[in-house]
Amino acid sequence: MKIAIIGAGNLGLSIAKGLLTNNIITQLYLTKRNTSSISDWSEYKNTHITDDNAEAITSSDVIIFAVQPAQLSEVLAKNADLFTEKHVLISTVTGFSIEKMEAVVGNDKYIIRSMPNTAISVGKSMTCLCANDKGKQRLSLAEAIYNALGTSIIIDEKHMRAATVICASGIAFWMRLIRATTQGGVQLGFDADEAMKMSMYTALGAASLLIETDSHPEQEIDKVTTPQGCTIEGLNEMEHQGLSSSLIKGIVASFNKINVISKG
Repeated sequence: MKIAIIGAGNLGLSIAKGLLTNNIITQLYLTKRNTSSISDWSEYKNTHITDDNAEAITSSDVIIFAVQPAQLSEVLAKNADLFTEKHVLISTVTGFSIEKMEAVVGNDKYIIRSMPNTAISVGKSMTCLCANDKGKQRLSLAEAIYNALGTSIIIDEKHMRAATVICASGIAFWMRLIRATTQGGVQLGFDADEAMKMSMYTALGAASLLIETDSHPEQEIDKVTTPQGCTIEGLNEMEHQGLSSSLIKGIVASFNKINVISKG
């Protein structure tokens, strides 16, 4: 599979790392205005570094856009004549609708929006996908790419902003929770590295339980809470202090902010 990533910033490079680690590509192009910061990526087999988007586009079949929202219109317009019937255009750009993309390149192109998160670099991304009418014919291709880099789900485009909050911003939310439990462990007497390892793998175990057993969080909570026990004591205190409420309020605040940004 010949893939170009237009915009090799943090997310673009995370995608690239996942593609290379999982041997998904036969050829990979990475583009950036200043290529000096990514020059070492050329050491990977069949990986090319360039500041020329046109070169990357004409040499590839799948084009993944990982630029800033303000840059995408310019990139699409400048290269609109280069997109052919072979190209699948996959955007990772927050708040940039399929309608906006079609306005520049036409509705006869395979257009797919994706919202991965940075865990894609270790093959653990939760990626949401949607497409225009033409692009729906290539959704299976996008699923194959992103399922090799984690898990994907197809949603309606109207939910993409919310998906950005839950999945992309969600990485930061979960990192903060792991950091908080690490700090709690340190307060209880563990060294920081010990506490963080326990926090990380306990979080991994909790998620794995739900995924592999198709269980509900409350069912698993019931298994570790006993009458007058320490677990229920801790859970109740967290709820008294607003744990669930603060998380929900934070998610809603992020969603409100992304709506403001998208209208700007």
